[in-house]
Amino acid sequence: MSEIVDELNRLHRQVGVRQVESGEARTVLLRRTYDAEIADVWDAVTSPERIGRWFLPVSGEFKVGGRYQLEGQAGGEILTCDEPTRLRVSWLMGPDPGFSEVELRLTPEGDERTVFELEHVAVFPPEFWDRFGPGAVGVGWDGALLGLRMHLAGGGMSRQEAEAWQISEEGKAFNTRSGELWGEAYAAAGADEGVVAATTAATVAFYTGAES
Repeated sequence: MSEIVDELNRLHRQVGVRQVESGEARTVLLRRTYDAEIADVWDAVTSPERIGRWFLPVSGEFKVGGRYQLEGQAGGEILTCDEPTRLRVSWLMGPDPGFSEVELRLTPEGDERTVFELEHVAVFPPEFWDRFGPGAVGVGWDGALLGLRMHLAGGGMSRQEAEAWQISEEGKAFNTRSGELWGEAYAAAGADEGVVAATTAATVAFYTGAES
């Protein structure tokens, strides 16, 4: 359990608002430092073969303007690719996804460390955001970045192992603490105390299988 807490504490989380062409978008930002050189981190987040080892299998045309699809998850267009520092993609799910983009930014910290930032900007349906708040997407990203850390360290879990871990006591503890930390980030952004409590509870229930 202490390792779970340590891993979650390595992440900086931030919640915000941004105006986009289609309206008011919500933003979640994650930042952490990996003990790996920037070229290795860049390869891990852009190589289809490696993405499948720490996240999900991905297919598509991997160039600016090309489209990609993660198995059972989001798909979209590759909008920006500035090797080895910036990758921006649309992140779309469902028949009417609206505006949603994910941007990765990498900054070298010496020769063997890399500061990694992931920002997800989306116009969420009000009823979705009002129920779950930022943890709805933030908890999932916390788990993805854990997978990336394990991969960069030379380890990781198979897809079957990852699915089993999600419903284990350790996995539930990870998701519970992640949901609580996203609640703290929401509060730091100025959200009402009651709203934070309600959205945090709903997010944790969803990710731990306790949702009624």
